[in-house]
Amino acid sequence: MRDGPSLVRVPPASADDAAAACARAVARGEIVVMPTDTVYGLAGDPRNRDAIRRLYEAKGRPRRMAVPVLVSSVEGAVRLIGGKPSAEARALFDRFWPGALTVVVPRSDDVPAAVTGGRDTVGLRLPANALARSIVAACGGALAVTSANFSFQPPACEVEELADELLAHVTVVVDTGRCEGGLASTVVDLSVSPPRILREGPISAHELREVLPKLA
Repeated sequence: MRDGPSLVRVPPASADDAAAACARAVARGEIVVMPTDTVYGLAGDPRNRDAIRRLYEAKGRPRRMAVPVLVSSVEGAVRLIGGKPSAEARALFDRFWPGALTVVVPRSDDVPAAVTGGRDTVGLRLPANALARSIVAACGGALAVTSANFSFQPPACEVEELADELLAHVTVVVDTGRCEGGLASTVVDLSVSPPRILREGPISAHELREVLPKLA
């Protein structure tokens, strides 16, 4: 990997060291790369417009496309949902979180429209990776995180797969080796009736329908 971002390898660095390094950068409105249980993610403060602008620029992502938000707890997710979580949301949280499931739900006023492509919904996920949750918690409990690759290109499962042009926008890279998940998360839209699958990933439609039989 080229000179530029600060590289934090875990180990030998501890999870606390990695989380602290990310938290310092995120507090300054900077962008970091972090491991998740699926693929490496490009992350920034969802409430900082400059950070979100940098994230979109780094990825080459059209601004009309929303960026998901990772949370460090179910309680943190609930605070970002507009109104009370639906029974369907609670059922999916109970079965699949922490894990590779993103749920699209009405957003609360705490989620800026800059993160959601102007939509009134937000995609939320509680990752199964303990280090990812520690990083998110150290950064205030919520991070805007999208796969660390250029839009419409394959995601990165190892730091060595990250493009130099993307890393030019990044301050900190946390390297834990290969992300074993390898697939972007499954996405379910709970803002429509009946709920529908937007993207099938590690969690299959069959598994989801065991919890939500009417899932489209």
